Amino acid sequence: MAKTGQKTTLEELCKQFRLIEGEQYQFVFFDSSLAVYTGRNKFMLIIEHIRQQLWKQVVLPWKAWKNHCDIVYCNDYFAPFFHFNYKTVQVFHDALFYEYPQYCNAIWLQLFKGIAVPAARKSAFIITPTNYARERVHFFTKIPLERIIAIYQGPKTLETTNTEIPSWLPTQKSIPYLLHVGVLEKRKNIPNLLHAFKKLKDAGYPHQLVLIGKGNGKINSDDSKEIQKTIEQLALQDEIIMPGYLSDELLSVVYQNASLYVFPSINEGFGIPILEAFQFNLPVIVANNTCLPEVGVDAVISFDPFKPEDIYQKMALVLSDKKLQASMKQKGKERLNHFSWHKTATELLAVFEKAVQK
Repeated sequence: MAKTGQKTTLEELCKQFRLIEGEQYQFVFFDSSLAVYTGRNKFMLIIEHIRQQLWKQVVLPWKAWKNHCDIVYCNDYFAPFFHFNYKTVQVFHDALFYEYPQYCNAIWLQLFKGIAVPAARKSAFIITPTNYARERVHFFTKIPLERIIAIYQGPKTLETTNTEIPSWLPTQKSIPYLLHVGVLEKRKNIPNLLHAFKKLKDAGYPHQLVLIGKGNGKINSDDSKEIQKTIEQLALQDEIIMPGYLSDELLSVVYQNASLYVFPSINEGFGIPILEAFQFNLPVIVANNTCLPEVGVDAVISFDPFKPEDIYQKMALVLSDKKLQASMKQKGKERLNHFSWHKTATELLAVFEKAVQK
């Protein structure tokens, strides 16, 4: 599985661009030849930040100019500030840097405000994954709304598989389970999910909880320790399954066998796992904030993510009502028809064409 929604977005768009490429469109894919440092050494992290910005602000512009690019598309907030016979289109996946600055690395936050936002003001267009993100980016940056375009994303390419069910999955023991997939960051609000799950267990439900993913290793946003602490405090060690990151094949197996997908995040720009859950015919409940109700619409049931009692009540509501489950699954299938990476790529190409004509 991709470790972040940004990585999923980039991988899926590259697949689509390679399919579209031909006489009308030509794509050049640029990447750094050096591996990204992901450790915790402060000095090395500073070096990594500097190296990334040198690549984005010096190497990338040179490569784009050398390859006669008309558009430089950047999927990670940062685009070149200087333009050499090309225009830039960059993605702001959310407004997390403004809404929850305490979750961000201080150096990265200054780079974002000092480089990414000024570069965005020079870009032809800014892409956001939802209208919610579009409005929030406009609110904080004051970039005109007409230059910020919301383009929906799609689900990760996962297919139903006959891969053998792993021994650690609860269904091997005929135990149903709830599912959450994502990086174990503070904004994901997993401790409140755990408190709600404890209430569910106390009410007699036989389910276990499967958390797919790991912490990101970042001091400001990694919530792994708090999650483990909460599990121990609630004595849920035997009820929580945490296998880390999985291959796409195993992730498909986990989705296929789950009873309910729970998305308690307090800050999202899109929420790709909602669509992944729809793909595998899962009922989905989500936090009632940010973009999640926009993505799920009437196919999901929402809750207050700051109130474990409400999360518990909505979990119990769905798990105890087979007719409601069937209705949510059908609505999920219908809602999924509004999203595809082909559609995302097509709409993005229309933005590129519009940018060239400006």
